[in-house]
Amino acid sequence: MRYGQIREYDIANGVGIRTSIFVIGCTHKCPECFNEEYQDFSAGDIWTDRETEKVIKYLNEDQVEGLTILGGEPFQNTKDLIDIVKEIKKHSNKSIWIYSGYTYEQLIKDPLKKELLGLCNVLVDGLFIKNLKNLKLKFRGSSNQRIIDLDKSKNDKPVLYYADKNI
Repeated sequence: MRYGQIREYDIANGVGIRTSIFVIGCTHKCPECFNEEYQDFSAGDIWTDRETEKVIKYLNEDQVEGLTILGGEPFQNTKDLIDIVKEIKKHSNKSIWIYSGYTYEQLIKDPLKKELLGLCNVLVDGLFIKNLKNLKLKFRGSSNQRIIDLDKSKNDKPVLYYADKNI
């Protein structure tokens, strides 16, 4: 897997201070994507055990509330991310948010994607749609995108996540 960056402290992509992994590669090509440079599968650097160790170290900091995985498209890097997230979870029980252009309903139909989803706590789903762009929304760019509580969702019934009334 390739990645574009690891942010030790990120307050824009989930509740609280988070560590974020930006994976490389996405075929969705949403117009006005905020991470267009991460669409190219050959960009960025190759992920190694060193990066996994760095993320674990960051997650062990008291002020870091959890991990966020975005990109690119995490679910186009599913196999590698499953192994990485499993290793991270051996050393941290902090929450994991994951972003995807795919919807929850699409993800649960694919066994590998569903496995990665099962390792996470919150999903922000749906393509960014330029005509539905809303800068007032927290943690997402367009009003079609949902924030889903994966711990409460059952099979084909997603449950929306609301950390506060402003989401």
